[in-house]
Amino acid sequence: MSKESAIPVTPAIRLLRDRGEAFEPVCYAYVKRGGTRYASAELSVDEHAMVKTIVLETGSRDPLIVLMHGDCEISVKQMARVLKVKAVAPCSPETATRHTGYLVGGTSPFGTRKPLPVYAEATLFDLPQIWINGGRRGLLVKLAPSVLEQLLPVTRVQVAIAPETRMGPA
Repeated sequence: MSKESAIPVTPAIRLLRDRGEAFEPVCYAYVKRGGTRYASAELSVDEHAMVKTIVLETGSRDPLIVLMHGDCEISVKQMARVLKVKAVAPCSPETATRHTGYLVGGTSPFGTRKPLPVYAEATLFDLPQIWINGGRRGLLVKLAPSVLEQLLPVTRVQVAIAPETRMGPA
């Protein structure tokens, strides 16, 4: 069996292949609640270059995706300001799956069940390459951040809470 055929074919992988985008699929042993910290350690990759795909909803239940550095959090207050809404909050895992077609821990912004607005932390585009979920738990794709804007309706935002800010005093 070739390495190429061992890669799961998810809607995300199918979209990347169909569009002829340059990407490298990378598999790792998924651990529930391991997150980007675990994946980055497994793959010896800086967690800042790992991208979390977070499904949020506005107060009126409008879904959206935010792409964020693995070592940062999303300021939901700032995201609400960007969207000019009162509140934004993460979806329940069941709701996120219903919107995207992917299980939490395997959510990709590519090939979602229905088109969703996508917001990406602006500094993601400063990186030479990123690792983002390929549509299955334990499957990432390594690609240039420019691919995000080539395939998705991405709006760049500045809503990151840096790791040193969220840790608090030592």
